[in-house]
Amino acid sequence: MAPEPPLLSMEGITKSFPGVRALDGVDLTVLAGETHCLLGQNGAGKSTLIKVLAGAHRPDSGRIVWCGEEITLNSPSAATRRGIATLHQELDLVDGLSVAENIHLGHEPTTAGFIVRSAAARDRTARLLERLGHPRIDPAAPVGVLPAAQRQIVSMARALSHDARLIVMDEPSAALDPDEVAGLFRIVRGLTAEGVAVVYISHRLEEIRRIGDRVTVLKDGRSVAAGLPARTTPARAVVSLMTGRDVGHVFPPRPVRATGTTPAPAVRPALSVQGLTRAGEFAPLDLDLWPGEIVGLAGLVGSGRSEILETIYGARRPTAGTVLAGGERLRPGSVPRAVRAGIGLAPEERKTQGLLPTESVTRNVSLACLGRFSRGGWIDRAAERAAARRATRSLSLRPDTPDAQVRTLSGGNQQKAVLARWLLRGCKVLLLDEPTRGVDVGARAELYAVIRALAADGLAVLLVSSEIPEVLGLADRVLVLREGRVVHTAEARDLDEHRVLDLVMEGSPPV
Repeated sequence: MAPEPPLLSMEGITKSFPGVRALDGVDLTVLAGETHCLLGQNGAGKSTLIKVLAGAHRPDSGRIVWCGEEITLNSPSAATRRGIATLHQELDLVDGLSVAENIHLGHEPTTAGFIVRSAAARDRTARLLERLGHPRIDPAAPVGVLPAAQRQIVSMARALSHDARLIVMDEPSAALDPDEVAGLFRIVRGLTAEGVAVVYISHRLEEIRRIGDRVTVLKDGRSVAAGLPARTTPARAVVSLMTGRDVGHVFPPRPVRATGTTPAPAVRPALSVQGLTRAGEFAPLDLDLWPGEIVGLAGLVGSGRSEILETIYGARRPTAGTVLAGGERLRPGSVPRAVRAGIGLAPEERKTQGLLPTESVTRNVSLACLGRFSRGGWIDRAAERAAARRATRSLSLRPDTPDAQVRTLSGGNQQKAVLARWLLRGCKVLLLDEPTRGVDVGARAELYAVIRALAADGLAVLLVSSEIPEVLGLADRVLVLREGRVVHTAEARDLDEHRVLDLVMEGSPPV
């Protein structure tokens, strides 16, 4: 008996935009009931390929074969009718509508073609949520009150409401904690067991081994590998395919210093935190951060890591304690005062909290020091642009287009734009919250080198990351947090991933 044809074949897909060839003959073959992982650096063409599959872009050439039949996807509704659903990284849910209304938006159950049957929508929603293993989500609840993991479930239920046979998941775990990721994987395995195919996109290579069946790798708009076994292909080989070079140590060499040494007594800490606390979020914290030092905060989501950074920065008002920058005491809960004292924050959600997406790269970089370019109430655009360009070029931001909207940059270069802002401001303390979230492997290595170089120039860095290897590879010293308390402090070189996991789970140093 001849084998069944693939569910999806994309053959020789090309797509160009003015000045850019985004796809240059990409092939992708997906089988029914498999989890097919799509990998590549930012700018490799993944997003464009997804938009072609979703009907948002028309390819310039190539063909799409669905269940053995060549088809044309000239609109998102055409893809939906075929059973192709896409869950974008930024979920397109309407916060003010209920779960049931979001799931059935655009195809509401009706009577006589115009009377919406709300009860029928809620009943069908309940069945879809039960199928996904989440019967406790209330179909009548507003989506805006749901946590990130449950919002993902709602998006999946919406896909299934269209009888989806293939679901594209773009970075679905980016905002989830480890337990929620495990729950996501259970759902994915349940869907594939029913014959639904999943195209899974992630920058986290460890996830690929856990959830993937096969892998396709894109580089510079081309498919450089297809159908690799996800569980047995070495991570180093995948990274080499993505970057086009062999990758050894991703982290730059750590400066050699004696254990426990601090700068000379005459040198003040760049940042001194004394008894800082926020009731219900984190217990009293004492920390001295020295010029040129990188300190990492390791802990699970909810351990108080981000809250500590935001309190130091003045975005949250502490219950008690003090923050000193260069020996000067800061006013509690005042962001302007922290910025004037030389403290900068690269927030966890850079797209919504750290950037103005539709503004230019120049304006995003100059945002923290616009007054420097003001002349009689007017902004000196030439001076602003020149200063911003010097800052971005020092960080090798690409492409070197200061007038481009910052949203057009890759994740890694968006993060460089945030760093360039604080470099231009001349900050002395940089607070980094999940600096490589949504950033590919090659761009991560560049960011690590940038951060280490900034520290070598005397910048003090306080780093938060959910990825323990990142904290251990980049930081000089690590504070391990559990339920808002520091349970262990050590030189990074004296810790390993297993010890840190023991600490964050148990709260005491392993024997």
